[in-house]
Parts: sequence; C-alpha cells; structure tokens
Amino acid sequence: MASPDQKIIDQILQLKEQRRAVILAHNYQRPEIQDIADFVGDSLELSQRAAQTDAEVIVFCGVRFMAETASILCPDKVVLLPDPNAGCPMADMITAESLRQEKREHPEATVVCYVNSTAEVKAEADICCTSANAARIVSQLPGQDSILFVPDQYLGHFVATRTGRSLILWPGFCPTHVRIRREDILQMREKHPGAKVIVHPECRPGVIELADEVLSTGGMIRFAQKTESRELIVGTEIGIIHRLKKENPGKEFFPAQERAICPNMKLITLEKVLFSLREMSPEVKVPEGIRLRAKVAVDKMLQAT
Repeated sequence: MASPDQKIIDQILQLKEQRRAVILAHNYQRPEIQDIADFVGDSLELSQRAAQTDAEVIVFCGVRFMAETASILCPDKVVLLPDPNAGCPMADMITAESLRQEKREHPEATVVCYVNSTAEVKAEADICCTSANAARIVSQLPGQDSILFVPDQYLGHFVATRTGRSLILWPGFCPTHVRIRREDILQMREKHPGAKVIVHPECRPGVIELADEVLSTGGMIRFAQKTESRELIVGTEIGIIHRLKKENPGKEFFPAQERAICPNMKLITLEKVLFSLREMSPEVKVPEGIRLRAKVAVDKMLQAT
C-alpha cells in the first residue's frame, strides 16, 4: 500500500504534467520537497532554469523574493509560491521608500542590490548581485564610484574585504546565518580536526575568518563534489545537508550550527505544493512597471558575469 506521502507525490506529478509545470526547490527546502523538484539550486540559478524551459507554470519552492525574481525573468509564465507566508526577514529589512531616502542622502552612489530583496527594492537599484558574484560585480564598478550595498551588511563586509572597496552598508542581515557563531566553528573543528570548513558569506566576519572556503550555496555544492576532503563542516542553513549527502555518499557533512534553520524555507510542504498545482494559487506576479525597472538591474548583473 502506498504511503500517504507517496499518494500526494503521485498526485503532484500527475498535475504537474497536466499543467505543463516545472517544480523548483531551493537548497534549503525540506528533503521531500527537494526530492520531487525538477531542479534544486540557489534562487537565481533556479529562475534562470525556469526561463530556459518551455513550462507554462513555475512552482517555486522557496521564499517570496525568489518567486518574484522568477516573475521578473519569466513574465509569460504563471509563478506559484505554495505558501504565501514564506517571506525573507532580511528582504523585509529594507523597503523601496527607505532605499530612496538613502539614495537622496548619497546621490552619487551606485546602488548594488543583493538578489535577496523584493522586486520593489531591485527596481531602485543600479545593478543586482548574488552571494557568488557580489565581489566580482563590485570590483568591476569604476574605481571612483561611491557604492551603496543593500540589504545584507555581512555580505557587504565580505565584499569590501575581498575587493578593497569602501562600501556604504545597509544594516540588514540574515537571522539564520547570524545564529552561526565563531564558537560553533571552533567547537566543530575540535570534534572533526580533519574537516574542511565552508561557510556562506552572509555569516558574521568572525565566522568567515575561520573558514577554509567562503561560498554561495551553489559554490558549496560544487566544492563538495571536487574536494578530496572526506569531511566538511557546513556553515549555512541546514537544509543543504540533504543534497550534499545525496550527491556525495562517500563523504560526511556536519552542520556548523544545528539551529541554523530558516523557518520560512520550511513552510512549504508536499500538501501545499499539491494544493498550489490544483488551485493554481497563490500566484506571484510582479507589476509590469516594477518588473521592467527591476529587470534592468538583474540584466546588468547577468551581462557582467
């Protein structure tokens, strides 16, 4: 007899075919959500994948700003976010109006906006960046430019140390990544002295200083496949451990901090994915005026990398 989960999965797969849908899951999603997805990856990678498919419907298993980015890049597709409450606290730490005020105070500044932000905030930016390409984007800006980096102060601090550029930093942060402390890394190194430490650049500077590699989630996936180290201490949201173990069965992965959990990422369940496909709701649609302005900043990033 099929398990309740398997029955739901069967219904999801059937509806997915009927709706001509593609299911995208971020690396931090629940294991069962990652396992039913057509693509698992970071937010921008997933939106780019969606744009390349002939799917008519995108079921984005992530948080709202990710679904918005898919809507920005794929205006002809229906974008569904299975739980409308799946937001991002860091993205909510800045608004379009507060950014406009900051721009008035620094009228000469080039605004570099991390993709972990709302469509309205992206629309106020000059260029977007990801955690993987932020340093490269900033280093390519003219040397005389004043640079306003929003909304993540810790990613901005990391970029400043890597590029030598002086940045005006917005005081936002990821509540999940700041749970990872310097003490956690030191304790895990004691327990696993042969392990490599990989951490996300959204972590605090004291954590980054102790890492062997500072990587985006996509970078972590690639590093784990290539490294000869058999043990890795992983400093990011613990959902990525499922994929790392699945793709590297001969290696061991240890979360730097067991409490590094994003509750918003865990809101999406199999039942919600099924409901979303059945009802074609909740839909995320970025208004055209905002979409076009935000797309300019996203396109500039894509052209620069």
